[in-house]
Amino acid sequence: MECMKLSEYQTKVLEDNFKGKYPDDTTLMLVAAECGLSEEETQKWFKLRTAQWRKSEGLPAELGSVLD
Repeated sequence: MECMKLSEYQTKVLEDNFKGKYPDDTTLMLVAAECGLSEEETQKWFKLRTAQWRKSEGLPAELGSVLD
């Protein structure tokens, strides 16, 4: 996720809104606006962060595990 070049503030807002799952459309839009990022950039961050979280939990990076 270093490739996104986010400020410390942007990273904090994104992490504060990350709950181990992908946000709904409204939350995504609000987080993007607060961070000053496009919805596409915010979507990409959440997708990468979710994959990172799933991997740390011993789950596949993509959906489709027994627990999903």
